Amino acid sequence: MNCQVLVLKTRSMNKKNVKSFSKALLAWYDRHRRDLPWRAKPGEAIDPYKVWLSEIMLQQTTVAAVVPYFTKFVRLWPSVDRLASAARDDVLAEWAGLGYYSRARNLHKCAGEVMALHQGEFPSTEEALLKLPGIGPYTAAAIAAIAFARPANVVDGNVERVMARFFAIETPMPTAKAEIKKTAGELVPVTRNGDYAQALMDLGATICTPKSPKCMLCPIAELCAAHNAGQSERYPVKAPKKDKPTRFGTAYLAVKPDGSVLLRQRPDQGLLGAMMEVPSSDWIERSERQENDRPCPPFKAPWQALDGTVRHTFTHFHLELAVQYAQVKKEPKSQIFSGIWVAPEDLGTQALPTVMKKIIRLGAEQDVVEAEV
Repeated sequence: MNCQVLVLKTRSMNKKNVKSFSKALLAWYDRHRRDLPWRAKPGEAIDPYKVWLSEIMLQQTTVAAVVPYFTKFVRLWPSVDRLASAARDDVLAEWAGLGYYSRARNLHKCAGEVMALHQGEFPSTEEALLKLPGIGPYTAAAIAAIAFARPANVVDGNVERVMARFFAIETPMPTAKAEIKKTAGELVPVTRNGDYAQALMDLGATICTPKSPKCMLCPIAELCAAHNAGQSERYPVKAPKKDKPTRFGTAYLAVKPDGSVLLRQRPDQGLLGAMMEVPSSDWIERSERQENDRPCPPFKAPWQALDGTVRHTFTHFHLELAVQYAQVKKEPKSQIFSGIWVAPEDLGTQALPTVMKKIIRLGAEQDVVEAEV
């Protein structure tokens, strides 16, 4: 049987046997479900606040990275009303290091709207959830299914991989996303919707992994087109990756004799919005620079270049920063610059993204700043 016929047979068979598919998957899940801090144990009441918080944190972030942040947030703000009443800067500070910082701003804003518009109760439908800040189609479906047992079609990266292999979808990613979501929707059961959604996620995370999938342990392997064709790792088909551009800039690490470091808050909108930063120039590609373009420090000071370069990678580009250092004895006189001086022992309380911590660490390594961040 050739691959095309096998794919068509598998698709047709599973459309008629949705119950068999979900039954096998849920039976596996009942035995092998992951123990996660936001996941209610069998028989426990589901907390929509924890479901929402975890789903926001898990956007483009691994479970391993999220667990300590989730645990810390729930300890500090155990309910949506407590989070809504927290200072936004405190939320940003605790989020620092988790990345994609617009999530933190929207998290705080969403908590406020749940309190103001929904009397502290999360809405249960995808349509209503989509109206809240920071909640997109996937997150709305996940919350509706997991927290409220709605028959939602929950498709994250793990589920995309499972479906692409199960149906041997030849369309390259990311173009295939719409096709995958459609086929996945045809398999959604009418009962145990939250368990079903989490079962698919767990299957993708632990069995149907990107490399070396454990097909021999998979509860649906006998029905999987990619497995039956001996081509599991071929799917999902990926379009050729585009090279990330590299941007360059200069950071200005100003330090007082008492060790205080000068920081400023970035604008709310844009990359690293509302987070704290070491002042820096614009980050631009070399091709955008004019031959006579030179770094422009935020104010006059005896700036000196530190040895080394700070390198960091964002989703869409690489960044390389040279670092200039100056010890400042008097307050800088500049009408266009504003910032705050932060003592070394207080740097850990600031909403510093990882790239800014790297700048400060470079200064610490060269004994121009006393800080551990």
